[in-house]
Amino acid sequence: MAESAVCPAFQLGRPRYDQGSFFGRLRHFIDVIDPTTLLVSEKQLKDSLKLLDDFKNGIVPPGVSDDKLWEAQKIKQAIIHPDTGEKIFMPFRMSGYVPFGTPIVIGLLLPNQTVLSTIIWQWLNQSHNACVNYSNRNATKPTPTSKFLQGYVGAVTSAVSIAVGLNVLIEKAHRLNPATRMIIQRLVPFPAVASANICNVGLMRHNELSEGIDVLDSNGNVVGSSRIAAKHAIMETAFTRVVLPMPIFVLPPIIMSYLERLRFLQKNRRLMLPIHSVVCLVTFGLSLPVAISLFPQMSQIEVSRLEPEIAMATDCKVVTYNKGL
Repeated sequence: MAESAVCPAFQLGRPRYDQGSFFGRLRHFIDVIDPTTLLVSEKQLKDSLKLLDDFKNGIVPPGVSDDKLWEAQKIKQAIIHPDTGEKIFMPFRMSGYVPFGTPIVIGLLLPNQTVLSTIIWQWLNQSHNACVNYSNRNATKPTPTSKFLQGYVGAVTSAVSIAVGLNVLIEKAHRLNPATRMIIQRLVPFPAVASANICNVGLMRHNELSEGIDVLDSNGNVVGSSRIAAKHAIMETAFTRVVLPMPIFVLPPIIMSYLERLRFLQKNRRLMLPIHSVVCLVTFGLSLPVAISLFPQMSQIEVSRLEPEIAMATDCKVVTYNKGL
């Protein structure tokens, strides 16, 4: 009895935690972004997939606990795309977002940026974001390579343009004192990245708006493709990409502007970058699960809000779709 209270009975394909509450989604996505899954070997992945297949076929090896089955599903969710069934390239998995993205965040927040360094860091950031958005999209419909390239160019161009434009405006604000100007320069990446992230998600996934995404009934059967559901999926994902950089690009500059005034750090300037890196890493690591927990990955929408042909194809009042991450 005690074990079942701690570890619920395993249900294949269903989340371990209640997705109807923010806390349940938070616990679920902490599993999904767990960076230790990056260390899972090919053999461990195959063993996990085989264990889940055996369970699906009613063959559960003796001694396999619910906890073991949940762990196998966690590994699958972290590595395998739910629509394509293929492995997501390691740097573009949600579990790789923080480890591979933190160096870029550190670069974006470095003080005294030149126009060239701003362009380089924004390009790197939006390139990584574009690949993460594409790799974790709803993939029920194929996306041509040409569409991916168009979206990528648009996303990177918008990010660089916004960031450089804001920096130029600040440079021309001669009436600001140097200290105020430095703080504002450090805060510039947030509006630049937030607005560029919206463009990034929209451009990298715009194919979904024209093709629609599959919506599923209560039995998991596809009842049709909906452009309205695709619009909701992209809007929800874009909103998380605005919330995500908020603490990442606001808190570290404020924290560092305070720490830099400490006598100890003024005497040990070489410690600035390591401390800055740790502050960025911790903030990023805490922000990501909170942001992506705002909405469930498998979202639901009332059939009455969708296209008439979908309403005619099912008796369900609510259908489900993969929002993407």
